[in-house]
Amino acid sequence: MREGDHPVEFMRVLFRLVHSLDVRSKRMGREIGVTSPQRLVIRMIGRHPGIFAGELAPLLDLHPSTLTGVLARIEKRGYLRREADPGDRRRARLYLTARGEDVDRRRAGTVEAAVRRALARTDPRRVRLAESFLQRLAAELATHD
Repeated sequence: MREGDHPVEFMRVLFRLVHSLDVRSKRMGREIGVTSPQRLVIRMIGRHPGIFAGELAPLLDLHPSTLTGVLARIEKRGYLRREADPGDRRRARLYLTARGEDVDRRRAGTVEAAVRRALARTDPRRVRLAESFLQRLAAELATHD
C-alpha cells in the first residue's frame, strides 16, 4: 500500500460493508418481509413494548421524520400497532402485533445473525475498539466541514 492510501483502503472496506448490508437487507425484505432497518425498529419495539416514537428515535439514532416513514411501512404491513396514550391522546404507544413478534423472534437469514457470528469469532477488546472508531467516524461524517 502506498503512503497515504490507508484512508482509501479503509473506505473500500466500508463500501464493501455498506454494499453487503444493502444486499442482505434486500434479501431479508424478500424472505422475511422486512428490511434490516425495519427489523431493527421491530427488535427495539419488542424490547420496549409501549414505547413512544419520540423515545424510540434517539435509541436508534434516527431523525424522527426518518423513523416516521419506517413506522408507517411496518404498520401498513401488519407488524406494528399503535395505541393512543390515555394520558395524552395525541401520542401513541407502539406495540408489535403477533406478526411483528414472529419477525422479532426470527434469527436465521438476518443481518443480526451475521453480526452475531462475526462477534463470536472476534476478541471482545477488538470489538470495543472497532465500535469506538466507528462511532467516531460517524460523528465526523455528521459534522459540517
